[in-house]
Amino acid sequence: MQQDTIRTDRRFGRRAMLGAGVAAIAAHTLPGRAAGAFDWQRFKGQHIEVALQRTAFADYLKQHEKDFTSLTGITVGSEQIPEQQFRQKLVLELSSGHPSMDVCYIAYTSQKRLIGNGHWLLDLRAFLADPAMTAPDFDFADFTPAAVAYATQQDGRLDTIPITFHYNLLMWNKELFAAKGLAPPGSFPALLDAARKLHDPKAGVSGFVARGMKNANTPVWTSFLLGYGLDAIDRDGQFHTDGPEAIEAARLYQTLDRDCGPAGVVGFNWYECQADFMMGRSAMFLDTESVGGIASDPSKSRIASKVGYAMMPAGPKAQVAPMFGDGIGVAAASKQQGAAWLSCQWATSKSSQARQMAGGSGAPTRGSAYDMVKTMPDRTIPDDWIAAVTASSRIAHPCIPEIVAANEFRDVFGVALSNMLTGADPAEQLRHATESFRGVFAKSG
Repeated sequence: MQQDTIRTDRRFGRRAMLGAGVAAIAAHTLPGRAAGAFDWQRFKGQHIEVALQRTAFADYLKQHEKDFTSLTGITVGSEQIPEQQFRQKLVLELSSGHPSMDVCYIAYTSQKRLIGNGHWLLDLRAFLADPAMTAPDFDFADFTPAAVAYATQQDGRLDTIPITFHYNLLMWNKELFAAKGLAPPGSFPALLDAARKLHDPKAGVSGFVARGMKNANTPVWTSFLLGYGLDAIDRDGQFHTDGPEAIEAARLYQTLDRDCGPAGVVGFNWYECQADFMMGRSAMFLDTESVGGIASDPSKSRIASKVGYAMMPAGPKAQVAPMFGDGIGVAAASKQQGAAWLSCQWATSKSSQARQMAGGSGAPTRGSAYDMVKTMPDRTIPDDWIAAVTASSRIAHPCIPEIVAANEFRDVFGVALSNMLTGADPAEQLRHATESFRGVFAKSG
């Protein structure tokens, strides 16, 4: 998609999102809701299992599980699984019809369409419309229209409640920048220039770090591609994965992560990158706000007082905030659907969303949280994190095509990108990956 098209689609997207949000809210905010009919203790004594991908917000939920049990009398067993293994587990278990989990997280960018097509999660609209099942202060209308639209399946089902948005931000080490007299980069050329100037292997400092592990690395490349005014695969199913812009974006990724990155970066997922940055060994770190937000926590980061946050730098044709989204839903095969639904409500409540943001665990999907967090005295995130996240929300665009084979897309192009980090030619790798993925896309979409 060319830059002008991206702008048109983004305007269309907002209108479509607003329409979907208003329709969903109207359907679920029914007259005659009886506030007294709801009881948090209705399923007291039941036990549920929650499956979560290893993320900052999952850490938050785990830390507060006792609060949920105190509120509801429902006990919780939960596990956090690394990203790639989690996706495989989720599909295998849900498709079997006998999943071990009652509640699960999904990443919209990777598995929304696949899970939606399988009808493996419960349509939550009936629960939302039932005053005995949904707390009167849950206030579904508080979720932004964009969040509701992102969660809604193509056939109108709402099988998850949106729990977090993520925007790629540039995290930077203020001390290292000051030592070189540099300002945070606002463009791709400035980003590359700063990375080269800050790269100092003899001093144990790399100029830049981002995900290098296959699959995990694909959103880094597509983030750069958005700056060239293109989606990897547009809404008409047209591929833009091996043209000149895609190759330029890949060369930028290769140069930054290979030539200005730490040794062994080809094996780095977000947590290795995060650890490297928080140890002060990388001057810049490109990743989501939830991954980067922890760098400001003095209990976890050696550079907490030195971290700066900025929006994704502008590309040659556009400045775009690469966007991801996550939801939480109830397994359709669960025997504890009511208790599981209470868990989803609690996890996405107004107070949970605000506390989640205050701890840097992700951008909220509720509008009220942005105002609530500003007045929270115990927040760990700095003002520039809030400013960067808020500004990013205004220019956000999905980072990964919303296709059924989203995970296969990340796998195929992830291998190509990993090969680039070991010296392979970007143009050749992208041509091969594009040819390979066309067959996958033709079968599944």
